[in-house]
Amino acid sequence: MTSDAAPTPMMAQYIEIKAANPDCLLFYRMGDFYELFFEDAAEASRALGITLTKRGKHLGEDIPMAGVPIHAADDYLQKLIALGHRVAVCEQMEDPAEAKKRGAKSVVKRDVVRLVTPGTITEEALLEPGRANYLMTLTRIGGGEAPDYAIAWADLSTGVFRTAAVSAERVEAEIAAVEPSEIVVAESLFHDAAFAPRLKRFGRTVRPEPQAFFDGATAEARICRFFKVATLEGLGRFSRAELSAAAALIAYLGKTQLAARPMLERPVQVSAGTIMEIDPATRGSLELTRTLSGKRQGSLLSTIDRTVTGAGARLLTSRLAAPLTDPAAIARRQDAVACLVEDPDLRRGLRKALAGLPDCERALSRLALGRGGPRDLAGVRDCLAAALALGETLPADLPAEIDEARRALLALPRDLAAALASHLADAPPPYKRDGGFVREGAIAGLDEARALAENSRRVIAELEARYAAETGIRGLRIKYNNMLGYFVELSEPNARTLMAGEGAAAFVHRQTMANAMRFSTEELSALEARIAGAASDALAIELACFDELCEAVLAAGEALRRGAEALAVLDVSAGLAEMAADAAWTRPVVDLSLAFAIVGGRHPVVEAALKAGSADPFVANDCDLSPRDGGAGTGEAAGAIWLLTGPNMGGKSTFLRQNAIIAVLAQIGAFVPAEKAHIGIVDRLFSRVGASDDLAEGRSTFMVEMVETAAILNQAGRRALVILDEIGRGTSTYDGLSLAFATVEHLHEVNRCRALFATHFHEMTALAKKLPRISNATMRVKEYKGEVIFLHEVTAGVADRSYGIQVAKLAGLPAAVVARARHVLTELERGGSEAKRTAFIDDLPLFSAAVARQSVETEKAAVPQANARLVEAVRSLEPDALSPKAALDELYRLKGLLAGSD
Repeated sequence: MTSDAAPTPMMAQYIEIKAANPDCLLFYRMGDFYELFFEDAAEASRALGITLTKRGKHLGEDIPMAGVPIHAADDYLQKLIALGHRVAVCEQMEDPAEAKKRGAKSVVKRDVVRLVTPGTITEEALLEPGRANYLMTLTRIGGGEAPDYAIAWADLSTGVFRTAAVSAERVEAEIAAVEPSEIVVAESLFHDAAFAPRLKRFGRTVRPEPQAFFDGATAEARICRFFKVATLEGLGRFSRAELSAAAALIAYLGKTQLAARPMLERPVQVSAGTIMEIDPATRGSLELTRTLSGKRQGSLLSTIDRTVTGAGARLLTSRLAAPLTDPAAIARRQDAVACLVEDPDLRRGLRKALAGLPDCERALSRLALGRGGPRDLAGVRDCLAAALALGETLPADLPAEIDEARRALLALPRDLAAALASHLADAPPPYKRDGGFVREGAIAGLDEARALAENSRRVIAELEARYAAETGIRGLRIKYNNMLGYFVELSEPNARTLMAGEGAAAFVHRQTMANAMRFSTEELSALEARIAGAASDALAIELACFDELCEAVLAAGEALRRGAEALAVLDVSAGLAEMAADAAWTRPVVDLSLAFAIVGGRHPVVEAALKAGSADPFVANDCDLSPRDGGAGTGEAAGAIWLLTGPNMGGKSTFLRQNAIIAVLAQIGAFVPAEKAHIGIVDRLFSRVGASDDLAEGRSTFMVEMVETAAILNQAGRRALVILDEIGRGTSTYDGLSLAFATVEHLHEVNRCRALFATHFHEMTALAKKLPRISNATMRVKEYKGEVIFLHEVTAGVADRSYGIQVAKLAGLPAAVVARARHVLTELERGGSEAKRTAFIDDLPLFSAAVARQSVETEKAAVPQANARLVEAVRSLEPDALSPKAALDELYRLKGLLAGSD
């Protein structure tokens, strides 16, 4: 961006600042706009759909320019961040009037005040209330075959700060569990050819930074400086890799926040084995927080989320992402939920008190970073008042988790609550620069200054009336603009009259317009000075009050954060209790056994969808994978394996997933959708249900299936729960059957875990006679007049066939194809040697064009013979609006109409 011809002073300043931030779009403040130039302007124009203009020349060419208004900057930032851009915000560091004092060509001092990145945003408009916004760092310490890995993650908008040591094979799973908005890694790791493919799946979320950020030798000292402590011994025993990751996160925040110091809590170590391990494929398969299409709606989280605050929604999300493995900790949560299920009045009162509370955590963060406004102070005020009132309302004899929350609320600073209530207006404006946020009567000097400023209109109006009377000119007006201040404006004829009159000496000519002339008087100038001083004094008093209140709030930051966390805990407990009461969920028994006994289990998402669609009720099913010795967790006891057979559309996938989901819900401390449940702690959950490919990595559906199956067989232990569906279906019959056989045998003999294995290989059901912990189960179906009816019930036994052709018929395959398939299936099922089957296939007549044409003509000929009611019924159908059950009902109705027309 250099040029032989010197650029203008302002453009030289821009070029210098941009050179220091080459990887960011530079929002360069110019008055009421953020302007972008050169390549940044072109990129912003494409990304935001804003007009690309030009300003001056550089190297003989026009300089592209694009701008966004200050008042709408958040909307544009949101779009840019969502597209993966980083933005450097460059503000004016002085009043333009001060720059003019240095000379006409002096440039306003400007500097970058922050870098806006996906993981560091704090603006309310840019954040989802119920979703944490995590920044994560990933580090690798040491080389060779066994390096140490660790992650650290923090939510700048709430202050949460966590670290965890992770094994090499668990890196991707741990990242997926946190769902960070931004991942920072060292440049060496980012460019490591062997490791880079593991980061590729996270796309533009991953960002390389200098190796110095991750320097393990200086990590502890950097953390101590940030938290102003002499040693980290009181915080926990962190590994060298964890310290490196935590220090890198702090360094990155220093780079992006510059002078602002984030209000982070001290890092909390998440120890291995304390939470259920769930790999990314399983999270996707079970749709815990997002559906397979990436939407929140339709996920397990959206179904169970009855929270009424943003903090509560974030806490529920974090619990769902990391189910516990400690029965005692789970029982604490269950006790709180059970108490609120049993006391509906307490539950309703609690939810009413919490509903609509401001997000105190995020308001605190913005105030700490210097980005808060009067409404953030008001949010703290309102939250504080409600929390204190709630703490006094809650009884003292409630379960431990609720009682701890109650005590945290009662410990909140009452003097701060009183100060905020007495000083802040009920509904303050968003920006402190506007003033008007201090309550009337709070500060005597402020009231006096305001009185003069607010009465200025009346005073000016009185002066205007007096001047008009004294001069005899009714059209005399006193007006104001930023250039002249207050002035007297007259039309040209009236101005000549004034200048020729006796009062001309009192009026000083200031400006001549096309049809008017402007004057000033000594009296008017003096009044203007007093008015301007009063407004300035009032604003100065308010700003000083704002700073004092902010200082008081931040001084009580730890107590306020604990109070906000307590409110979130109460919200989650009450929300889960509301869910349990509404949907008839029960408290599961969770212990250290290997039991897995579900009576009347249901899939919460599917059941909710059926209720919303007014369809038939969900069909509940039992599942018992407990060891045959009763579930004792000692000795050689191991869980059972169910081989599940049955037709497609029979409900196998739903049954598989619902049992995995029940385990997750039980271990986050929630009640579960079942009549009764006894679950021994699941330390690892694996769910391989549904087919998918990975085209970006060049992997077929079958290859993905084998990779995921390999991960399960290599990692699952006795406490794991494994859900597998249709292993081996993506290859030849004999290859697939062999792989499925070997997989089940390995689960039985080596992994010795609890497992559900769905298959269409009916030959596998013979394993139940050979392997003692295997049982056969099937999805019940019924045939009526040649049609298959899916009952969605699981029962002991083996399916006699897969009903694939019946399902194909329901899907709408042409009648000729269905009939032909039946014929071929009948011939193949007659058995015989492989040679006979091959000969039969060789002798099959071609399904020629003539046969196909005859089929189509036959179908067309049948249409005119059909009853008009049938045709009209088909036309009136809206398939996209039908649930599976409703679609089946419609098919039976149409069949009845067809029978009538025949």
